[in-house]
Amino acid sequence: MFDPKLIDELAERLAGSVPGGIQLLQADPQKNLRATLEAGLTRMNLVTREEFDVQRAVLTRTREKLSRLEAEIRELEAQIAKRS
Repeated sequence: MFDPKLIDELAERLAGSVPGGIQLLQADPQKNLRATLEAGLTRMNLVTREEFDVQRAVLTRTREKLSRLEAEIRELEAQIAKRS
């Protein structure tokens, strides 16, 4: 789901900004940060930009259809009102 190259780059940058004396990160801070980032991003349940754009297009079409149907209902109600 996530671009591994991007996660690696972010982990490398974070590892470079951590002071050298921190024991939490042990021998390979980049590897540990990468694993932590990946786990955190996975828990966030994010969608890709492509998935977002597809859903936005579906929502736009749905709104347009709803507007057309509402207009049609208003016309039918007006016709019924004229007959009464």
